[in-house]
Amino acid sequence: MATDMTFPDAAARTAAQNHDQEKMHLSMGPSHPSTHGVLRLQLELDGEIITKADPVLGYLHRGDEKIAENMTYNQFVPYTDRLDYLAPLANNAAYAIAVERLAKLEVPERCQAIRVITSELARISAHLMGLGAYGIDVGAWTVFLYSFTEREKLYKLFEELTGARFTTSYSRIGGLARDVPEGWTDRVLAFCDQFLPILEETLTLLTRNKIFMDRTMGVGIISKEDAIAYGLTGPNARGSGVAIDLRKDKPYSGYDKYEFDIPVGTTGDCYDRYMVRGEEMRQSVRIVRQAIAKFPSGPWYATDAKKIFAPQKGKVLSSMEELIQNFMLVTEGPQMPAGEVYFEAENPKGALGFYIVSKGGGVPYRLKIRAPSFCNLSVIPKVCVGEMMADVVSILGSLDFVMGECDR
Repeated sequence: MATDMTFPDAAARTAAQNHDQEKMHLSMGPSHPSTHGVLRLQLELDGEIITKADPVLGYLHRGDEKIAENMTYNQFVPYTDRLDYLAPLANNAAYAIAVERLAKLEVPERCQAIRVITSELARISAHLMGLGAYGIDVGAWTVFLYSFTEREKLYKLFEELTGARFTTSYSRIGGLARDVPEGWTDRVLAFCDQFLPILEETLTLLTRNKIFMDRTMGVGIISKEDAIAYGLTGPNARGSGVAIDLRKDKPYSGYDKYEFDIPVGTTGDCYDRYMVRGEEMRQSVRIVRQAIAKFPSGPWYATDAKKIFAPQKGKVLSSMEELIQNFMLVTEGPQMPAGEVYFEAENPKGALGFYIVSKGGGVPYRLKIRAPSFCNLSVIPKVCVGEMMADVVSILGSLDFVMGECDR
């Protein structure tokens, strides 16, 4: 009897093993246009259905955190450009604010307003990149052309402000590399005025598009509970109904002075995440207009932070005291007190955090980066299982990650 009772279990086990052997193991990436960078997905397929999806990371790892511990605070600013390289202006500001909080340094209102304007323009630029790439992923080539045309206009504004289009390195510890050029804010307002109608036209190409809706609605659903459990932030969390935005919840750089809404989804699918990013661009324009309307006068750097912010070039060439000050800052770095700090900024991809430990001096003892894309990718094994293989492209595009900050 015992043999007869155990036989069905053994037969079922054998059948399951045979079924597992029939499954296909497929490596998607890292050289794949729809993985949005050097991401590899190790997929297990039962026909066209995904039964397992493991993200494989590290192809772009550069050791940024250890690099930061071997150079001065200001020397690390250009490395922040290479995190979310689609929004370097926002990265620069987040890092600078973290170090300033370590130094207990308050920057002037003009500096804060400029950081808000540049961070929101960076958000628009990053979302346009995500929107254009997503359009190509699901077969909407025209959307890509529209969005990249608008990004080119933003790059011209960035170049006029910072001297660079892509890797800007604009913020400094205690201020900015330079003040805004004359007439720049007017040109930003002109961009905003012409951008909103084009944005509406671009979104119209997708929002009620039957093919786009079929590819995104009900696909890649992330519940509110899962979004919280997996540490999702930014549009991915808000698309699942998690109404969290650091600009509202923990205001910095004077964000509490501006009126704007936080878009939140209901279903948590790819379509909701797309809708959230579309509305965020409208809200960013709203913030930029308010910041320019209230644009304060005065200095754009902390004038009383002589051991932190470098003196102006003209004074360096004409005064021995400023020359010595500049020499000390370049060779030893801005002098920080001993202590530790953690600061998060609401970047386009989510919460970008910097944890800094200082033992005093001009070089951080330890630096850890909380990369939003890294946390957002952690949900892939959960969200992909049960979906069709063709849906992986839609899911990855809706998460809108960037591997530069994921691998660091």
